[in-house]
Amino acid sequence: MTTNATRPTDATRVLVLNSGSSSVKYQLLDMHDGARLAVGLVERIGEETSRLVHTPLRDGGSRERTAPMADHEAALKAVADELAADGLGLDSPELAAIGHRVVHGGLKFSAPTVITDEVMAEIERLVPVAPLHNPANITGIRTAQALRPDLPQVAVFDTAFHTTMPEYAARYAIDVETADAHRIRRYGFHGTSHAYVSRRVAGLLGKDPAEVNVIVLHLGNGASASAVAGGRCVDTSMGLTPLEGLVMGTRSGDIDPAVVFHLERVAGMSTDEIDVLLNKKSGLVGLCGDNDMREIQRRIDGGDERARLAFDVYIHRLKKYIGAYYAVLGRVDAVAFTAGVGENAAPVREAAITGLEELGLAVDADLNAVRSGEPRLISPEYARVAVAVVPTDEELEIAQQTYSLVTFPVDQ
Repeated sequence: MTTNATRPTDATRVLVLNSGSSSVKYQLLDMHDGARLAVGLVERIGEETSRLVHTPLRDGGSRERTAPMADHEAALKAVADELAADGLGLDSPELAAIGHRVVHGGLKFSAPTVITDEVMAEIERLVPVAPLHNPANITGIRTAQALRPDLPQVAVFDTAFHTTMPEYAARYAIDVETADAHRIRRYGFHGTSHAYVSRRVAGLLGKDPAEVNVIVLHLGNGASASAVAGGRCVDTSMGLTPLEGLVMGTRSGDIDPAVVFHLERVAGMSTDEIDVLLNKKSGLVGLCGDNDMREIQRRIDGGDERARLAFDVYIHRLKKYIGAYYAVLGRVDAVAFTAGVGENAAPVREAAITGLEELGLAVDADLNAVRSGEPRLISPEYARVAVAVVPTDEELEIAQQTYSLVTFPVDQ
């Protein structure tokens, strides 16, 4: 389809919305210079103790509102009120578009997309493969459309960056007809982060992204790895859902699928119970009872063996993916750490790289210990492969993709 949804010539602001099942994160950015004008979070939507924290960045200082917000419509109206109080209201002629994070775009959406009825229908058709995420994204979109029906609304998909994976990397080795009938394949997630970080790494190295091969390690409570060759994803660790791959805060990551059958037959667990086990009671929290890497490190320092085991399992899986993606890429220019754990946990970075010296990887202890909000190299000058820490900025990536689309519309 061709879209004619374009911005007014004087409009340079983009509102980015990330709608969860009971929360909305938002940022308002001015794309003239990429400056953030306001950020905020609404949580516990639908509860008596709903909470909104709003920070106008031009003036500083946060405002907090605690009041019942029955649904996303009430939450976004409260957000609109807070923005209006700062002279940044949704009715401003300077607002060019609203960009929405949408977790699952399947194979159809490989780029940011202006939201139409047909696009919404496709996002709804993908609910069975993203039951925890797409319904909340849909609710946020519909609410924003009701508030500003005249404004371009753009979906930016977590899966889009990974649609460049070759078929042999995306396919599971199961019956093709069954897989196709039920859309079973590897889609990957955290795509906006992997796209942003891989591009910033190329900048750190003073090269064009098309010249650089990067292994990106997005390590937060959810965690994923990607192999990026010349700016295009060729493999990633998450699959049909965000459960596959690395050990995460509460998710198991890679596991023998027969474990599911075993738990059904031997433990008498239902499908829903196994789902909860693997997604919410596994990973670090399943291994040691904590999913906060800072607390796990504190426990390790105190001699806690369960915490040490959890850390070792986490690092072992991480090393396996670094090695695997090194093999997939053939030549690696950089390994980049990002997201909460990747950006802040120096012991994780050190442990993940230690022992990989034969692959040209090394970490400088002093550089690794530095805490900074800026992209930086932590490898010694002699290292053949750069090791980088790059703070991710998914909101900026969504805003940039949204603004580019409504400024320079293309056939979709």
